[in-house]
Amino acid sequence: MTTLFISDLHLDPSRPAITELFLDFLRDQARQAQALYILGDLFEAWIGDDTPSSAADAVATALRALHDAGVPVYFIRGNRDFLLGNDYAARAGMRILPDPAVIELYGKPVLLQHGDLLCTDDTAYQAFRTQTRDPAFQAQFLSQPLQARIAFAQQARAASQAHQSEMKEGDRAQFETVTDVAPAEVAATFQRYGVDTMIHGHTHRPAIHALKVGGRDCTRIVLGDWYEQGSVLRVDADGFTLDALG
Repeated sequence: MTTLFISDLHLDPSRPAITELFLDFLRDQARQAQALYILGDLFEAWIGDDTPSSAADAVATALRALHDAGVPVYFIRGNRDFLLGNDYAARAGMRILPDPAVIELYGKPVLLQHGDLLCTDDTAYQAFRTQTRDPAFQAQFLSQPLQARIAFAQQARAASQAHQSEMKEGDRAQFETVTDVAPAEVAATFQRYGVDTMIHGHTHRPAIHALKVGGRDCTRIVLGDWYEQGSVLRVDADGFTLDALG
């Protein structure tokens, strides 16, 4: 049996083909899996479980069908859908895991996370993350009318795009460094959790990295995004493969 890992689908009404690709994946390949893990940014934006969305409804129905077919589905919130709550998770048959989370995978501990916590060089984003993960902030935000939440989300997205554009125009090499993981934070995370395998998304730089941490051989697997095509990590008792989905 194979365990599947995906992240950064960024499902959005503007890209219906990717939503359909994901639904096909859930109906077909995922049905043969031992479990499915979604490591954040399933949706491009999420401003509350009460947001009307036919696409989100279709995804919830397909995920629930997968769950009901005997394939457990686990979810870690990302930087785009950190407000995805227990109501939607229950509809979709997903179990929400903390970020990070250590699981046992074929007899060995593996660290899972969305990945944004590793990007510590982007201090502006980390400050925003700290603010928006505060339970008091989230409760206050979710208590607002839907239109107010939509307006706030649009403003935050515009500010994020302006911030990234400014960094790109200033120094492209620095932009690539700031928006990727910080090597020191990666090493510290491996040591903090005492694992030798880490799986995450967020950076949209799919790869399998071998590195040494404290004299130990470690592996960091980065999942790909689903903007132009799908991306899935397949893990079984014999190892792992990182594949693209057309």
